[in-house]
Amino acid sequence: MESTDGAHDAVPVSHDTETRVRIVTAVITAFRTKAFHETTSTVVADIAGLPVDTIERFFPRWDGLVMAAVDRWNAERMEPVIPVMQTHGTVRFLRGIVEQNVRDPSLMRLLTSLLNVAATPDHPMAPTLQHEWHKFHALVLRGLVHDVTVGREPATMQPERGAEQLIALYEGLQMQSMVRPRMDLLASYDRAMTRLRAGWTQDYVEQVWDLER
Repeated sequence: MESTDGAHDAVPVSHDTETRVRIVTAVITAFRTKAFHETTSTVVADIAGLPVDTIERFFPRWDGLVMAAVDRWNAERMEPVIPVMQTHGTVRFLRGIVEQNVRDPSLMRLLTSLLNVAATPDHPMAPTLQHEWHKFHALVLRGLVHDVTVGREPATMQPERGAEQLIALYEGLQMQSMVRPRMDLLASYDRAMTRLRAGWTQDYVEQVWDLER
């Protein structure tokens, strides 16, 4: 028999869990206003109202704290847009992420900063970050495969190539918008995607570039 006593069934949150959440919330707050290289354990401790040694006890490695912040922040950003992939397709799904980033560009700034880390040979965070980017590419690829299957995108579009092109435009336009504050990111995304999808309707012809002409 199911209990009707909700208070009896509630699982109390431990003090350690509350402290971890508090620290991760503080590092997200820090990244909203400071550059990646300017954010330190001391900055996070000041925001969280905790001693620096408490931050370092719960997160002995700075990399671990950064990834905890990215995981939580990205999950919050993705939650409302993930269903859009099934209902409206991958292009609209990515537009939903762009809309989120227009409202709060700070996570995209952080992810762009982490690109340099991900590409640095032998950096301890590189394998984890590269894995996350591969997961995102795989998500977009699966979405495009489904879009072709249901007729949302044309059969002339190869999902493997389409995923590369789609992500290149999505990420490239967002990086441009960071250094061109007056750029209308959503309008630019819509124009680029309209052109891209028009190209997908055509059979691919191997291009031979003649630089002598």
